[in-house]
Amino acid sequence: MDTELTLLRDTPPWDWPGDAGRTFRKFLNSRKADAADRLIAAELAGDYTVIDNDLANVLLTVLRNREEPEDLRAAAAASFGAVLEGADTEFDEESGEFDDPEMVPISLGQFRSIRDTLQQLYADESIPKLVRRRILEASVRAPEPWHAEAIGKAYASGDHDWVLTAVFCMQYIKGFDKEILDALENPDPEIHYEAVRAAGEKELDAAWAHVSKLAQDESTPKDLRIAAIVAAGQIRPREAQEFLFELTDSTDEDIAEAADEALSFIGEEDDEEDEEDEFEDEDEDEDFEDEEDEEEDEEEGLF
Repeated sequence: MDTELTLLRDTPPWDWPGDAGRTFRKFLNSRKADAADRLIAAELAGDYTVIDNDLANVLLTVLRNREEPEDLRAAAAASFGAVLEGADTEFDEESGEFDDPEMVPISLGQFRSIRDTLQQLYADESIPKLVRRRILEASVRAPEPWHAEAIGKAYASGDHDWVLTAVFCMQYIKGFDKEILDALENPDPEIHYEAVRAAGEKELDAAWAHVSKLAQDESTPKDLRIAAIVAAGQIRPREAQEFLFELTDSTDEDIAEAADEALSFIGEEDDEEDEEDEFEDEDEDEDFEDEEDEEEDEEEGLF
């Protein structure tokens, strides 16, 4: 394994050198490079600190190439998830432009090209299942009309891998509340885990009893419990606070950290609500003052 790549993998992205993207491009473009090194490069290349139009083009080239290893193509597809979500957040459907292009590391044209390419490749059922799964999982980060049908078909297939992908995708796409609740009862631990995450993201109140029980039960597997702690804070923030405060004192550092993080998100939401209330109060005060001025004008007109 290449020392340079190993160092980058073990270093936080915000501490990467300025030429990290060039390093990833070098390995991805070299068919002679070690397969493990190219895989690491593909997995790291999607980080927001390095991805740009050039690196995105390299990832697209790898993804399209049928001669590339299946796992490398899958990793290349997955790497588009973060940048698609970030770009979609800034994309205004009405104008067809980014609200703030400087906040997005790729161009508008590249954003559209990635979305179109992923949709076209997903429609090709001759592409390996793993690659198509990763394409769907990445592409839903920037929701489009075709996703609902694709997810519904994947979930209805009964194939474990496709069901797992479908439930993962449901946290990003509307209209699958019933399926998420159904997946919460699935005995498969991977599907159950993704269902808990989806329930939280969609703030499914009907999932509260199930999720809050998992969050408070010490026998719940740690990964699942952490997901439930986060989801509980998303579903019923006020009620979740009662046990989240207790969990911040947990002897398990991971559980304590998850509870503390969930509480911090709840605090941010409360601050946003308070700001909205302040603006509403100011508007009401202004309306009241305007009404008083109008009444005074009317009274003055009577005499």
